[in-house]
Amino acid sequence: MMVKIERKPLKMRHYKHFLIRDWHPCDRNKVSQLIAVVLEEYGLSFEPNGADLDVIEIEQFYQNAGGKFWVVELNNTIVGTGGYYPIHRGDHAVEIRKMYLLPSVRGQGLGTYLLQALEQDIITQGYQQIWIETATCLTEAIQLYEKYNYQQSIGVETPRCDRVYVKYLSKLG
Repeated sequence: MMVKIERKPLKMRHYKHFLIRDWHPCDRNKVSQLIAVVLEEYGLSFEPNGADLDVIEIEQFYQNAGGKFWVVELNNTIVGTGGYYPIHRGDHAVEIRKMYLLPSVRGQGLGTYLLQALEQDIITQGYQQIWIETATCLTEAIQLYEKYNYQQSIGVETPRCDRVYVKYLSKLG
């Protein structure tokens, strides 16, 4: 007897020749490898039992918690990631996490597009605050966040990170 598995259709966006889509379980290893490569580039280590546990357990941290996790593809190869999930910091808040791009696709406006797409999705879900933790060595990310009005704050919760940013959203309507 065959059992038909119902899957929600994956939501997709396009930016230039990039496809941005919802994460699927078959992406787990490729996403972990991509994030490990980018962290290593900056002298940081991948922590599957610590700061990067959310990448190993995306269902628990993102999908089942009311968040989203996206992958970015170019020619059927994952070249970037980004997501958010609700947090108990602030007022009706989320944290943007794991926004990473391989060096080969940087400098094309993709990071800006991804940040703005995440923000739009967050706004449509009715959240009022966006928090981001990052490390000082991720200079391109810090420049991007500051350019789009993220304000440095206090209260870093991840040992690998030494900076935290917040952006307050105005309600739609």
